[in-house]
Amino acid sequence: MKPTHGLVPYTGIMAIEATIDHVGPITATVRDNALMLEVMAGADGLDPRQAAPQVDSYSDYLERGVQGLRIGILQEGFALANQDPRVAASVRHAIARFEQLGAQVEEVSVPEHSIAGALWLPIGCEGLTMQMMHGNGAGFNWQGLYDVALLDKQAQWREQADALSASLKLCMFVGQYGLDRYNGRFYAKAQNLRRMARAGYDAALARYDLLVMPTVPIVAQPHPPADCSITEYVARALEMIGNASAQDITGHPAMSIPCGLVDGLPVGLMLVGKHYAEGTIYQAAAAFEASVDWKTL
Repeated sequence: MKPTHGLVPYTGIMAIEATIDHVGPITATVRDNALMLEVMAGADGLDPRQAAPQVDSYSDYLERGVQGLRIGILQEGFALANQDPRVAASVRHAIARFEQLGAQVEEVSVPEHSIAGALWLPIGCEGLTMQMMHGNGAGFNWQGLYDVALLDKQAQWREQADALSASLKLCMFVGQYGLDRYNGRFYAKAQNLRRMARAGYDAALARYDLLVMPTVPIVAQPHPPADCSITEYVARALEMIGNASAQDITGHPAMSIPCGLVDGLPVGLMLVGKHYAEGTIYQAAAAFEASVDWKTL
């Protein structure tokens, strides 16, 4: 589960970029996930990103079923350039299961989904360069709890720069280039435009309880060889984020559930809900989990 941005406190975690970083549970079952989020969620008084987060009893949703839920199949979520048609077919087959269980399912277009994915690059690269690297994982200009020991540990990257991954270095170079040559202009514009991306999602979620799409457009790929080109290395590192990065920008909650196999590897179905509507996501995920053996879909 990637909860609504700010639902789970950030305290004690090294920042990458505070406006897009999320904290959430990863579990083997939907019930365990809901119970874990009940423990994790809520304000701790130490994370200024939390503006009165709305906490719920998420496990209360697990037996409600999906009868009458309105689910929109996000067209743009199936339109990534590297979309594996077998993954798309597996996800659509799983979506049909929700309809069989009583949900109202139909196609919906949210053009802002693609915009949100594009906004991730300037915010992610310039933001991580400033906060994670120059700011040693803590950054400046906020009143959260600073983990000084963690800050000191992260600062040691300067003496161990060769140990940084090629993908991180590339993001740093892109981020520093934007800061040096354009004065952070693209970061600032992207932060302004994220409101439009959020509004597009909000408009769709005013008509639907959930949006669904593939979590990633492909199945897990082999690790590249140690002597691979930087192009191949970075491609492997970033090729899976086309859909999931959008909720980093809009702040909406999203959950991935397994929904089939392609070449013996799991396929993920992503459920996206309104802000603080994690309960509705758990409601649908639990109904799906109880109705099928995802490995045989």
